[in-house]
Amino acid sequence: MISRLPSKPAPKSQKAGSDGVVKIEMVAKVAGVSASTVSRILNGTAIVSEAKKKAVDEAIAQLGFVPNPMARGLAGGRTLSVGIVTQSVDSPFYGGAMRGIEEALDAAGYSPLFVSGHWNAAEEARCIDVLRSRRVDGVIVLTGRLSDQALRAYAKALPVVVTGRSLRSAPGLYALNFDNFEGARLATQHLLDLGHRRIAFIAGDPAHPDANERHRGYCAALESAGIACDPALVVPGDYQEESGRRAIEQLLDQRRPFTAVFAANDQMALGAALGLYRRSMRVPNDISLIGFDDLQASAYAVPPLTTVHHPAGEIGRLAAAAMLQLLRGEKPHVVVPAPSVIVRESTWVSMG
Repeated sequence: MISRLPSKPAPKSQKAGSDGVVKIEMVAKVAGVSASTVSRILNGTAIVSEAKKKAVDEAIAQLGFVPNPMARGLAGGRTLSVGIVTQSVDSPFYGGAMRGIEEALDAAGYSPLFVSGHWNAAEEARCIDVLRSRRVDGVIVLTGRLSDQALRAYAKALPVVVTGRSLRSAPGLYALNFDNFEGARLATQHLLDLGHRRIAFIAGDPAHPDANERHRGYCAALESAGIACDPALVVPGDYQEESGRRAIEQLLDQRRPFTAVFAANDQMALGAALGLYRRSMRVPNDISLIGFDDLQASAYAVPPLTTVHHPAGEIGRLAAAAMLQLLRGEKPHVVVPAPSVIVRESTWVSMG
């Protein structure tokens, strides 16, 4: 076992060995239990009394013993690590999800290994192969483009949790999804309730399932209000800020009237705000603007951005919780929060 030197000298009868390492046998002797009991308690597989567990915890603190997670995991057939396939480590949304995963896994004694798939199915497959070579205990895939069939195949070898998908769970596979349709419907309805009738939509990449659901929600809200979904007011984007800026320029150059814009994510909404500013148009006085995701930066935009709350951190924590349940041999059960509109100063009542 690999551990560190004790923070304070161990009792003379239990001082560290000649190599300065505190051994698990020392912990066992101080706690009055066997070394195998200490090992099982550390692995979370022991069924012992609270008194014994407390004695081991106190001995660990007294001796300054730090267990080696890798050795612990290998002893139980696990490495106590989980691979996470994100799409871009610099994404403000996926960054929040990764932070949530890290917090939940760390609390359970697991370590995350992050890799980026860059929205490419072949690259995501390569990432999973790399993670499997590192003997991770399971893999969490944040959305991505791997097919459902590919995910089911991987789940036959190790537990897989995927976010941003609606697919039937299978042994070793669990999917959790945010209600993007309802979130987009609520965003559009908010603008309708303010009196807007000409509402432009900056769409996300159609290769993303969530982008298509947000487009459907936008159209559904308009149709429920008796307003046709005008294709001329729907402009493609790619979820990046620059595409939001370009989309606004395209809408303004077409000279089709609109009083509000719903961008399929906050990043494009921020780009749209810049595009409007450069055309000397004010938000919300001239154009109301709403986004989707509720990124941390959106509350500090000028003006602060109205948006759909899509809790990235909570999604990450729930994905990690589902993975831990799979690793315990349990059927995962997590509840994804429902979408809601966070009203800030970027939307206003339409005057016409």
